Amino acid sequence: MTDMFAPPLERPLGPAIAKGLRLKCPNCGEGKLLHSYLKVNDSCSECGEDLSHQRADDGPAYLTILLVGHILGFALHFVFVKFRPEPLELALGMGALTIAASLFLLPRMKGFVVAYQWAKRMHGF
Repeated sequence: MTDMFAPPLERPLGPAIAKGLRLKCPNCGEGKLLHSYLKVNDSCSECGEDLSHQRADDGPAYLTILLVGHILGFALHFVFVKFRPEPLELALGMGALTIAASLFLLPRMKGFVVAYQWAKRMHGF
């Protein structure tokens, strides 16, 4: 019989986040965390960990905007000062880079948020 008042087993935060950033299950690191582009799997295909309660909502989008904005803001300044491209070239290049970086980072930020929630047991029962 399990003691319902015993503290739950600790889940290490660092390894869970590293697995989430690789889009793997935060528990075992083997199964896929997401299916399609941003949908969290109901459970891990390898270890069976229940992931159905994990909700990231708008957190990954905010983190993606924060990172892309800061990185490309610096890149925009650097490219403009160093190379002085034509305005249209600069706008098209930075626009394409912004879209590519956002599409690359968004699922990884979702993995980060889900792994953080999993490690801190921030989900329903």
